Amino acid sequence: MTDQRDKIIGKLKTALNRESRSTDEARARLVTPPINLIPERGDDSSTDKINRFINEAEKVEATVEKIASIEDLPASAAAYMAAHNLPMRIRVAASLSGAPWAGQPLLTMSSGIADGSDVIGISRAFGAVAETGTLVFLSGPDNPTTINFLPPNHIAVIAADEIAGNYERVWQRIRSAWPQTQTAPGKTDLPRTVNWITGPSRTADIEQTLLLGIHGPQRLHIVVVDDVK
Repeated sequence: MTDQRDKIIGKLKTALNRESRSTDEARARLVTPPINLIPERGDDSSTDKINRFINEAEKVEATVEKIASIEDLPASAAAYMAAHNLPMRIRVAASLSGAPWAGQPLLTMSSGIADGSDVIGISRAFGAVAETGTLVFLSGPDNPTTINFLPPNHIAVIAADEIAGNYERVWQRIRSAWPQTQTAPGKTDLPRTVNWITGPSRTADIEQTLLLGIHGPQRLHIVVVDDVK
C-alpha cells in the first residue's frame, strides 16, 4: 500500500511540476497574483458597471435602490421598513454611524454584533461585482459579520464607485488595503473573514423547492450611494 501511495504522490508531483518550483517563485505568485481570463461581461473598464450590477442583483431576488448621499440613508431605510411592515428597530454597523439617524425619530437604533433577535440589519459592503451582482463584506469591529446573516432582513450599503466589474478587481483592492508586512514578505494581515453574498439566502435541498431565508436573510435590499462621504 505504501509503495502504491508513493507512486501516486510521485505522479502528482511530476504533473504539478512541484520539484522545479522554488519557494521564491511561490511567494512571488502570492505577492503578485496573475490575472486570470476575464469574460467580457466582467470588463472593469465598462461605463455600465452600476447598471449591470443592479440587473444581476435583481435577477437573484435582491432589491436595489439608488440614493444621492449617505445623508439619505436613514430615510431610505425607514421607507423600506414601512413598505414591508417591519418594526422600526434596526441593528446598524458602526461603519454607518455617521449617517443622520437622529433625523428619523421613529427608528430605534442599536450597534454592535447581532444577537439573533434583530429583525433587520444594516451593514456596509466593502465592494461589489457587476459580473454577478455579488456584494463583498469584510469582517471587523466596525462591520460585524453577524449583521449580514442573522437578521431575516438585510440592508446592504455600497458606494457606487466601489462597484467593480469582476472579482479580480475586488481582490486587488483588498490586498491594497492590507499591504504586506515588512517583517514577513508575502504575508498580509487580511480580515478574518471575506464574505461574498449574491442575493438573499436560498436553498432547494427540500424536495427541490426553492426556499428563501433558510440559512440567512430572507430579504436583501441593496442601497447604492453616489456619495458616501
